[in-house]
Amino acid sequence: MTNPTRPTLLACLLGVALLGPGANLTQAQNAPADHPSVTVKGQTYTPQSILARNMGTPEDQTTQFPPHKIVGNIYYVGTKTLSSFLIVTPQGNILIDSTYERNVKTIEKSVTDLGFKFSDVKILLGNHAHGDHQEGDALVKQLTGAQVMAMAEDVPALQAMKPGGKEHPIDKILHDGESVTLGGATLVAHLTPGHTRGCTTWTTTAQEGGRTYNVVFSCSLRAPVPLTPAIVDEMTRSFKLVRTLPCDVQVGDHPAQYNMHEKYARLQKGGPNPFIDPAGCTLEADIQEAMFKAVLAEQTPAPRP
Repeated sequence: MTNPTRPTLLACLLGVALLGPGANLTQAQNAPADHPSVTVKGQTYTPQSILARNMGTPEDQTTQFPPHKIVGNIYYVGTKTLSSFLIVTPQGNILIDSTYERNVKTIEKSVTDLGFKFSDVKILLGNHAHGDHQEGDALVKQLTGAQVMAMAEDVPALQAMKPGGKEHPIDKILHDGESVTLGGATLVAHLTPGHTRGCTTWTTTAQEGGRTYNVVFSCSLRAPVPLTPAIVDEMTRSFKLVRTLPCDVQVGDHPAQYNMHEKYARLQKGGPNPFIDPAGCTLEADIQEAMFKAVLAEQTPAPRP
C-alpha cells in the first residue's frame, strides 16, 4: 500500500477539521482547497468557504432547527445545516432527505412538533447519495415503513452506504423526468448530475393564499474536483437545466443554499412569505457556476506560446 500523497492527506485533515472527528472522505465530499475565489453579488466565495458554509460545525449538522412551514403543504424538518423536507398530503406524507442516521430521531421530533405523525411518512425521497443527505434512509424505513425511491444513477453509491451494517433500502428506481404522486401532490425528478451521478432536483407546486407556486428542491451544484471531461459535461448540462425550471420558491439540500436562516427570521416578523422569492431562485446556481468556471480555468493548463 502506497503512502497518501500530500494533497490527499491535506484533504483528509481538512475534512476532519470541517466536519468533525467522525468524518470520512465520503462525508467530507473530498474537501476542497481555498482557491480559486469568485465574487457574486458582492459576496466572495472559495471552494472551502462554500463547503464550510454548507456544513457548519458538527453541532450544527445535528442540532434541530425550528420546524416551520415553507409554503402551502411543504415544511422544513431538518437541522441547522442539513435539510429535510416534509410534504403533507391527505393520504400520507413524503419526506425528502433523511440526512445522517443520527439525525433521524431529530427529524421525527420536528415532524411531531409540527403536529404530524412520523408514521404517516409513506414515501422517502433523496437529493443525492452522500451520507449527510441519505445515510438515514434505512432507519426511516424501519420506523415508518416508507417506500424508498432513488434515481438510477445514484443507486450504486446508495447501496455502498451501510450505516451499522444496514443494507440501504431501495424500493423503486426512478429515471429522469419521472413523477412521484401521493395524495394529490406530484413531484418530478430532474436528473442534475455532477455533484453525484444521480443528483436529483425535485419540482412540485404548492397552494397558498389562493395562488399556486412552483417549488424547486435543488440538488447541490457544487462540482467535485478534479473536473473530468464527464463531470464537465454533466455540470454544464445541469446548470443549463436548472435555469429552465419554473420557480417561485427555491430550497436546497443545505439551508445556506437558500438563505433559510435569514428568511426564517423574517418569517417570524410577519408580512409576506419570504420563501416566495422568484428573484433568488438562481442565486445558488450563479455562485456555483461561477466557481465551476473558475476551477475549470485553474485546472486547464495555459496554452504554450
